[in-house]
Amino acid sequence: MNLDITNDITFRKLGIFMAFMEKGNIARTAEALNLSGVSVHRALHTLEENVRCPLFAHKGRNLIPLPAAWTLLEYCQEVTQLMERGLDEARKTAGVGQGRLRVGTLYSLTLETVPRLIMGMKLRRPDLEINLTMGSNETLLHMLEEGSLDAILISISESEIDRNNLEVLPLFHDDIFLAAPASATLETDTLADLRDYRAQKFVSLAEGFATYAGFQEAFHIAGFEPEIVTRVNDIFSMLSLVQAGVGFTLMPGRMKKVYEGSVQMLRLAEPYQMQQLIAIVFSRNRERDPNLLALAAEGRMYARSLQENITPAS
Repeated sequence: MNLDITNDITFRKLGIFMAFMEKGNIARTAEALNLSGVSVHRALHTLEENVRCPLFAHKGRNLIPLPAAWTLLEYCQEVTQLMERGLDEARKTAGVGQGRLRVGTLYSLTLETVPRLIMGMKLRRPDLEINLTMGSNETLLHMLEEGSLDAILISISESEIDRNNLEVLPLFHDDIFLAAPASATLETDTLADLRDYRAQKFVSLAEGFATYAGFQEAFHIAGFEPEIVTRVNDIFSMLSLVQAGVGFTLMPGRMKKVYEGSVQMLRLAEPYQMQQLIAIVFSRNRERDPNLLALAAEGRMYARSLQENITPAS
């Protein structure tokens, strides 16, 4: 379809033209749009050139709209209204600014972090429906990139996050511990050197989970491959296996409250000590979405409350 519309006819120029037709002169138009009179005059002049017919008669310093200008105004109003509806429909299709927010999270964050954020969000936006999806770091990042999630709560690393396209709001840092069955005999007075557990069996999360990456790194530093009995796809199943005596594992400190009576947790010796940075992540081109602005505000309040209380993020 060939349209005889020059690239120089823009919605900005049409907006200035419509404002001028309403206000009646350049000075009032410039004041209403917070522009200079020169900018308004230039926009009207180039619009007239690009329309390729006279729109105004000059009377001193004033521009007097000709019949052609009134005709153009009628169609400008129609096309801008149509474009506004088109933008609204596009946002609805993308799930932006609607009454629904699709949030992805790590399983471990459903213990405290996610409920706290959801409760705060419901106070800010009572009519907002929050759809929750749980998965691994890798899965959630992929779903965010393809647009099936609006925001995710994950453990981030610089290698995973495209800072050019993604907004990252840090929430807290979390230490990694050695977790063992309650029945295991451990030296609880000293830091855990993984080399002392070479003969133990281990359970692990599957590849793609943040804790799995830390698990691999820690044993690489220890200089041996642990005997992994089984790999699972959520942290609760993994810790249930530890409870049952199937094996040892590495786990983030935020799980401590739930399992402190049935799982022993030892702080790792210095060479193996590591932290996860938990953050809210969403697309940079969605940073003005009111629902995401509310989530970011609630995330900042949550992070501030953790710092003020100086309590472990669990």
